[in-house]
Amino acid sequence: MAETIKIDGLDQFVRNLRKIDNDLPKTLRVGFNDAAKLVVDYAQSRVPHKSGKAAKSIRATSTRSMVRVSEGGGRAPYMPWLDFGGKVGRARSIHRPFVKEGRFLYAGLAAEHDKILAAVTASLLEAAAAAGVEVD
Repeated sequence: MAETIKIDGLDQFVRNLRKIDNDLPKTLRVGFNDAAKLVVDYAQSRVPHKSGKAAKSIRATSTRSMVRVSEGGGRAPYMPWLDFGGKVGRARSIHRPFVKEGRFLYAGLAAEHDKILAAVTASLLEAAAAAGVEVD
């Protein structure tokens, strides 16, 4: 299973950006959303489309220091079942082979890992440059 991407020192970086200019951390949020969109686009293009609700349920939410891609929800509560599989229905009679790594979200994170890291790095460098900090 693909691991989440964690940035050591991000909270301190955001606090220092906020000291320079309160709006600077917002540039990180935009960059993180761009990185998450890579996973969303990958997953949405691979989800089976009957009504389109399952694919539309895949979306990114973010804060200044975190971005999360989620699926399912009230409009498509079956989406995690499509992604990971398992048994559902009366007497658990409907079976989809279980895939621990998932078929869509984690697969997207693994497939787009290098592009995601590049997008996150670019947004961190852009925020530092906007703050007037020189980065090698």
